[in-house]
Amino acid sequence: MGNENANVNVTKVIVPCRFSYLHCWEPNAVNGGDPKYSVSAIIPKSDAETVEKIKRAIEQAKKDSDSKWGGKVPANLKLPLRDGDIDRPEDEAYADSYFLNANSRQAPQVVDKNVQPILEQSEVYSGCYGRISMNFYGFNNNGNRGIAAGLGNIQKLRDGESLGGRSNADEDFDAIADEEDFLG
Repeated sequence: MGNENANVNVTKVIVPCRFSYLHCWEPNAVNGGDPKYSVSAIIPKSDAETVEKIKRAIEQAKKDSDSKWGGKVPANLKLPLRDGDIDRPEDEAYADSYFLNANSRQAPQVVDKNVQPILEQSEVYSGCYGRISMNFYGFNNNGNRGIAAGLGNIQKLRDGESLGGRSNADEDFDAIADEEDFLG
């Protein structure tokens, strides 16, 4: 293998996941902060390979960012990878999974499995499955220090049950043969 991996950015990871709290079309402001594009990426604990890549990227981001923290990694560093069974026990979508939140001030490119742009916003939603490119980096804001996940681009691979609580019209209604019977 030699030096072929010498220039690979280990803080950038392609994460196969389920999308939750997805804001890829319009930026969303949280708690009065700056509006950002964002997603919560749900990763099955069984995907050990992806989890290991994320952990390696976080470790590299710590090394790359120690100058932001006075030359050493703080003991109380906030980390982006969280355990759904511990942090979201009431939400079955997060069961037996890890998750992390990625965001960006720039809009991500949103593409399909053939890397063609998706233009119909209703095609990509919280609950569908795909891949997200993200880059891990250190931050030090007003005493809050940690590693964050920057949102890159989004690739939708397949549909899933909506996590937004919104139903489809075909779930709500049956076809009506004669509206006179219904409207009286």
